[in-house]
Amino acid sequence: MTGEDTAVSGLESELESELESGLESRLPFDDPDADRDLADQPIGADGDPVAVVGEPVPEVVEVDPADPLVARVGTSELHIRTVELFSSMHDAEEPQRAQLRSDLVELHLPLAEYLARRFSNRGERHEDLVQVATIGLIKAIDRFDLDRGVAFSTYATPTIVGEIKRHFRDRGWTIRVPRRLQEIQAVINQAVSELGQELGRSPTVAELATRVGMSEEEILEGLESANAYSPLSLDAPDPSGELGAVIDQLGEYDDALDAVIDRETVKPLLDRLDARAKRILLLRFFRNMTQSQIAEELGISQMHVSRLLSRTLADLRRALEESSGNAAS
Repeated sequence: MTGEDTAVSGLESELESELESGLESRLPFDDPDADRDLADQPIGADGDPVAVVGEPVPEVVEVDPADPLVARVGTSELHIRTVELFSSMHDAEEPQRAQLRSDLVELHLPLAEYLARRFSNRGERHEDLVQVATIGLIKAIDRFDLDRGVAFSTYATPTIVGEIKRHFRDRGWTIRVPRRLQEIQAVINQAVSELGQELGRSPTVAELATRVGMSEEEILEGLESANAYSPLSLDAPDPSGELGAVIDQLGEYDDALDAVIDRETVKPLLDRLDARAKRILLLRFFRNMTQSQIAEELGISQMHVSRLLSRTLADLRRALEESSGNAAS
């Protein structure tokens, strides 16, 4: 095992103990400034930066392991290397400072990857979580003060975890819901877990409302908002396997629905017509009889049928327009 592998292994062991002690619960600092791009500086096999033509390699300050500051933040190779880079970056100028910053990011990238793995299987790609964790690592490097006398991993862990949690809070929802509902949903999730362990069953809405001090309406609203985090796809199969996909259970469009409003609007107007006008409309439009057939049926001329039909339709059209105008006013 190489020295670098030993350092990474030691880092993960240290992280496990730190996270168990509650570091994950610490809130990260908010940084309104945008993150700066890292310098593209190649690194040699020994971990030291490789010189690029035209770009001087910054001088890294050598740290004495017996230094009191090193004793406070740790004496492993990883900690000593971290102190050296931060000490050198303190007085460095661009582009040397950006190169040292890049070295720190690469040195502690296993920390970001380790913390990103803790949030796997939550609907986000692992590569995306690593990128978010790396942003948190960069913010921690920019804010870290070596004079505080704490290990950098101790300082960076809550910042990285907070950045990942913020990513889930702001971008993990498929459908955007108000922040208030997101907070209520988080409180409900915690209460459901606690009551489930205490009661040995799923808690009721009333029990959840009593535990969190909210009304039952707020609890129901919070539970419904949880569906917006990861809604069910229309192509998802039915869990029972009996009904097929969700989309197969949806009703198709009914063309007859378009005529419902028209029919209900004309119905009271038809009631005002005399019996002969109603019969002519019935024979013409519902039994599909010609004017000649209607004239023979009623014992009148075809010309008379044509005039009666035209006058009846004109009266209906005029009454319909008057009815629409009154409704609009």
